[in-house]
Amino acid sequence: MRKVAIVILNWNGRSMLERYLPSVCRFSQLENVVVVVADNGSTDDSVAFVQENYPSVQIVLLDKNYGFAEGYNRSLAQLDAEYFLLLNSDVEVTENWLSPMIAYMDEHPDVAACQPKIRSFVAKEKFEHAGACGGFLDKYAFPFCRGRLFGEVESDAGQYDSVMDIFWATGAALMIRSDDFSAVGGLDGSFFAHMEEIDLCWRLRSRGRRIVCVPESVVYHLGGGTLNVENPRKTFLNFRNNLLMIYKNVPDDYLKRVLMARFFFDHLAALQYLLKGDWANAKAIFKARREFRSIKNNYTETRKANLEAQSVKNIPEVLNRSLVFSFYLFGKKKFSDLHF
Repeated sequence: MRKVAIVILNWNGRSMLERYLPSVCRFSQLENVVVVVADNGSTDDSVAFVQENYPSVQIVLLDKNYGFAEGYNRSLAQLDAEYFLLLNSDVEVTENWLSPMIAYMDEHPDVAACQPKIRSFVAKEKFEHAGACGGFLDKYAFPFCRGRLFGEVESDAGQYDSVMDIFWATGAALMIRSDDFSAVGGLDGSFFAHMEEIDLCWRLRSRGRRIVCVPESVVYHLGGGTLNVENPRKTFLNFRNNLLMIYKNVPDDYLKRVLMARFFFDHLAALQYLLKGDWANAKAIFKARREFRSIKNNYTETRKANLEAQSVKNIPEVLNRSLVFSFYLFGKKKFSDLHF
C-alpha cells in the first residue's frame, strides 16, 4: 500500500497538465508517494502527453466523463493508499507542501481529512475563493471560508496561519484517509460536480470525524478552470446540489426551517440576477429548485442512513446565524469578524 496517492482528475486538460503538473511532480518526491492522473474519458491528447513526458505518473483510464464526483469515486476504487489527495489540475504546489499534511494526519488519527492553505494563482497575495484557509457553513448551509465571505476575498497576511478545525475541506486539494472515504460512501456521484466535497465532509463531521486546515502547506489555485463563476451550468449545479446536501444531512427538527429560508434566499439571488439582466443565471436557479423537488424523494433512504449514523448534531464549525444578514446588513466582511 502506498502512503499517499495524489490523484489529479483530468478531462481534456492538456494545457492544465502542461502548466501545473511539473510542480506536482517536482515537489511530491517523497517515499511511497505516487502521482496519478485519472482521465475522465478525454478526447484530446492529454493522456499521451503525460505518458510521453511524465513516465513516473500513473494513469487511470475511465471510459467516459463521469464528472468530478463519480470520476473520483471510480478512480480511487482502483488505487491502494493510506491517504488519497484529490488535487485539481489547475493547482500549483510549493516546496514542502505535502509533508505538513501527512505529519498532521499521522499524529491525529481522529482527523479524517485536511487541506492546505490555498492562495489565488492570479493574485498570489490573496486567498483563493474556493478553498482559502478552510470551509465552514452558516445555519442555512451557505458555504464560506476562513479568508473568503461570499465574493469578498482577503489578502493573506498570516492572520489564519494556525491549524484549525473546519467544516469542509475544498476538493481542489483534499487529503483524506482512504478508510474514511470508503466508510461514508465516497463522494455522491449524482452531484456530478460542485458541493460534493462539502457533502462528503458533512457526513464525516456528523459522525464525529475531524476536518482541519494545515496552513503550513501552501498551494496556488487558478480556479474556474472548467466553468467560470457566472456560468449558468455552474449556478444550476451549485444551487441544486446545495439543496440536495441540506436534504441529505440536516436533522428533522430544523430541516423545514432551513428549506424555507433557502426558498427566500434563492429567490432573492434569482431577483438579483434578473435586475442585472442576467436571465440565464436566474433561470438556472429556478431550474435547480424544480429539479430538487422532482428528485428529492430519490434521496429518502440516503437521508435516513445519514441521520441514523450521526453522532454529532450541533457541529461547532457551523455559524449559528445567517451569513447573508451578517455580511449584507451588519457589514461583517472578514472571517475574523464572525463569532461562532
